[in-house]
Amino acid sequence: MITDLHANGGTGTNGHDSAGGPKANAIEVENIVKKYGDFTAVDGVSFQVKEGEIFGLLGPNGAGKSTLIRMMTTLIPITAGSARIAGHDVEREPDAVRRTIGVIPQALTSDLDLTIEENLNIYAKLYDVPAKKRKATIEELLEVVDLTKWRSAQTKTLSGGMRRRLEIARGLVHSPRIFFLDEPTTGLDPVSRVSVWEMLTNIKSHRELTILITTHYMDEADRLCDRIAIVDHGKLVALDTPAALKASVPGSNVIEAQFENAPADWEQRLRKLGDVTSVQHEGAGMYRILTGNGSQTTTALVESAVKAGVGIKSLSVQNTTLDDVFVHYTGRQLRDELQKAYAFVMPQRPGLQP
Repeated sequence: MITDLHANGGTGTNGHDSAGGPKANAIEVENIVKKYGDFTAVDGVSFQVKEGEIFGLLGPNGAGKSTLIRMMTTLIPITAGSARIAGHDVEREPDAVRRTIGVIPQALTSDLDLTIEENLNIYAKLYDVPAKKRKATIEELLEVVDLTKWRSAQTKTLSGGMRRRLEIARGLVHSPRIFFLDEPTTGLDPVSRVSVWEMLTNIKSHRELTILITTHYMDEADRLCDRIAIVDHGKLVALDTPAALKASVPGSNVIEAQFENAPADWEQRLRKLGDVTSVQHEGAGMYRILTGNGSQTTTALVESAVKAGVGIKSLSVQNTTLDDVFVHYTGRQLRDELQKAYAFVMPQRPGLQP
């Protein structure tokens, strides 16, 4: 069952427009379902996204996030339920929806043999952007994504981070009102990921744009999104602001500790420490402990380890994270699910560096 603490609020502007009234919904999804034969990829999902909001769909690969985006952007038919984008019904008014949205898929799809500027120009023509406006728009977007000096470079010579920035610029060339990004930083190195985050934040601050982003990166969702919907096995299990989701998890601190020579009942002993709300054994002597009082539980943990003759190899205390939120609502860790999905890291094409 979905947990939605503040389903109609939580936007960066408290859900109100500049005049102080409530913002309209840019996206409305009602009991949407997608089936492939007997397999249900999306199972009765409902949510709304306010105008001007950055809304995140968070979950492991295979959770149904990309399927949701593909239905909302008219790429695949809806089995049941409905979706409205900028007031247009996806099934009855697909062309009106397409004129309103920009879409960045997971795969990098720009033409490798064309230059950056040529790729942008072709897409502007496809969307019937007038020639005079086309030139000015491309100039602006090249500057926004920091690719002006490489405008004449062939796309196949670009690094992964630069190609992703090109894809984002291409998706904005027709000035859409709503922007869909499906796993925009998958396969990028950490520096390029941060560069994309900063670019999206900059774009959002200068344009009247609603953004829906799917991701399996906790830090990405936490940094970018006004609200986050956690998707698991095709269902929406939680929906709220990052802060409210973290506050909904019992325990305000997380202790990560690695022990050696721990007895078989060590997990049970840790659960009995004061203020502890949950304990997870992560293997190799590592435990993740949620507690309402980090300092007191740490002291009690050290004392218990000394009495039991258990060695402490490492210990850290931090605040509750979205990792803990995912565990709380799904019963397992997101990173474990991702390890099953990824057996390799995508190689990057050699060429220019971001």
